[in-house]
Amino acid sequence: MKTIAAALCALLAPILALAAAPARAEPETPVDVMIVGAFHMSNPGQDMANAKYEDVLTPRHQAEIERAVDALARFQPTRVAVEWPDDVTAERYARYRAGTLPASRNEVVQLGFRLAAKAGLESVQGADVDGDFPFEPVAAYAAAHGRQALIDQGMAEAQGFVKAQEQVFARDGAAALLSWINQPEMIARSHDFYRRILLVGGGTEQPGADLLTAWYRRNFLICANILQAARPGDRIVVFYGAGHAFLLRQCVAETPGFRLVEPSAWLPK
Repeated sequence: MKTIAAALCALLAPILALAAAPARAEPETPVDVMIVGAFHMSNPGQDMANAKYEDVLTPRHQAEIERAVDALARFQPTRVAVEWPDDVTAERYARYRAGTLPASRNEVVQLGFRLAAKAGLESVQGADVDGDFPFEPVAAYAAAHGRQALIDQGMAEAQGFVKAQEQVFARDGAAALLSWINQPEMIARSHDFYRRILLVGGGTEQPGADLLTAWYRRNFLICANILQAARPGDRIVVFYGAGHAFLLRQCVAETPGFRLVEPSAWLPK
């Protein structure tokens, strides 16, 4: 009997110690962070699947973008972060405020600079980090090991996703598309490809895992830039390509002292 009792005590000791430990203290003034997944308004054609949008400088789309930014301005951001390097962002935002930056279709200008100026912010944080995207080894392994159908399926789904974005934009405008791609189910869907890619590999040869690791590294370096610049009580709006939203949201939500804010609660429907 004593042996059983002693064994139970040994098993329960870590649990009892954890229960008795004081709760982790959270800052009194947490940082609120809203990750707004953006679409590439200038049609740069740099992604694996690329949507094509009508010129966002047309009066119709400018009115839509203004409506979206007005809605986000109600969040009263104290910081704005965007998908450009910090030095480039600082130089161009200064010109934007001075009225000397040429008209730009880029979402950094259309969304990030516009919101920051509306909020009266003197600067915008450029949080971008370069990273590798080693897709070629994935494609080669898939072709050589009977996994080509998996790659084809992923690419077809990606193309279908961008076609749906084009249709929402053409039919309902820029504000509606921003709201659509920032719905939680759409954010989760945009990450499907990266999880599926883990199926490509075997044994010590794991190109899918290598690609996913590189993608995670880039996104968590971006997140580190954002979090390290924050100060207690900040209200931060981050504009990044929608494909980054899943991991940036995860990073914010799991970091003590930071609260994830849902953009879908602020963007116009």
